[in-house]
Amino acid sequence: MPKNKDAVYYSDYLKLDTLLSAQQPHSPKYGAEAHDEMLFIIVHQVYELWFKQVLHELRAIHADFSKPQLDDKALYLVAHRLRRVLTIQDLMNDQVAVIETMTPQEFLEFRDYLVPASGFQSIQFKELEIRLGLTRKTRIAFDQQSFYNRLNEQDRNYLEELEQQPTLFDCVDDWLARMPFLEFKDFKFWDMYQAAVNDALDHDETIIRENAADEEQLHTELAGIQANRDNFAALFDNERYKVLQESDAVRLSQRAMLSALFITQYREEPAFNLAWQVITSLAEVDEKLTIWRYKHAMMVQRMLGTKIGTGGSSGHDYLRRTTEQNRVFKDFFAMSTYLLPKSALPELPERVKAALGFSSLSALEKGDGAA
Repeated sequence: MPKNKDAVYYSDYLKLDTLLSAQQPHSPKYGAEAHDEMLFIIVHQVYELWFKQVLHELRAIHADFSKPQLDDKALYLVAHRLRRVLTIQDLMNDQVAVIETMTPQEFLEFRDYLVPASGFQSIQFKELEIRLGLTRKTRIAFDQQSFYNRLNEQDRNYLEELEQQPTLFDCVDDWLARMPFLEFKDFKFWDMYQAAVNDALDHDETIIRENAADEEQLHTELAGIQANRDNFAALFDNERYKVLQESDAVRLSQRAMLSALFITQYREEPAFNLAWQVITSLAEVDEKLTIWRYKHAMMVQRMLGTKIGTGGSSGHDYLRRTTEQNRVFKDFFAMSTYLLPKSALPELPERVKAALGFSSLSALEKGDGAA
């Protein structure tokens, strides 16, 4: 049965008069209309609509992570909403192919009428990046300056205020760091895991020493084992881990990194599975953003070659560098450095497995005997 008292008409509900009259090509002001400018406008308007929906999801996710506790119901919604974001990102990445149906010459028919408008004046996309956790200091130099000299005062003030608030990355770090099962009664995950790591590396070293064809191969492979030992040593040592953070090699706090490792290595435990889905989805959000930037960079190179962007950037070179640097959850990718094969993982103590088997409010947020 309908719940509304007043009849709803399709075009009124969707505000189609407003939506479909919002495409106003700029080229007719200077002569004949460039046919492909309509495509250019619509593609970018559709991007902005999807940015709006992604922000709608991220704000809700951010609000849940900002709470003192994240129960299983809320964590399920977070995982569900992240999967929706990922599906939207697939659409956005596929949409690059639509604009690539426009040839470089067709783009040049109207491109110079758009100066100094630029994609990095998309306030929604900047908000998306900031809400995820892309800080100004981690951006490339030109992108840092764009906040000041490429935006109007209202937009600049809005983004600068947003930058002062905890990001989703900050909230996820806090959430992981709160996970009680790193220490559970007399169990300490890092002690157990460090022993397993040492056993695995000792085993690898024995195999290398027994099978090296010559001294040069032995030296090279032993150097690789030592590099792995150094990586793991930094993971378990507070001071060495701080050095990694200060050099921007990692962003996650040490405790959050250890929690993420624990969850990932033992993701089949009931209390960990939803959390693992969230970690994986956050990594995929970062990955799909990187793919979008890469596709955008390739498209710009195809359209403009080495020409300067309309907003004053170096065009393709600028976009290529944002692809490499403007990452947020890269620690979840780098985490594979510290993973062991399942066969090398020690069994969890029964008391820990029993605690991880329940999913009341919330196994990740509280545990009997937690430190």
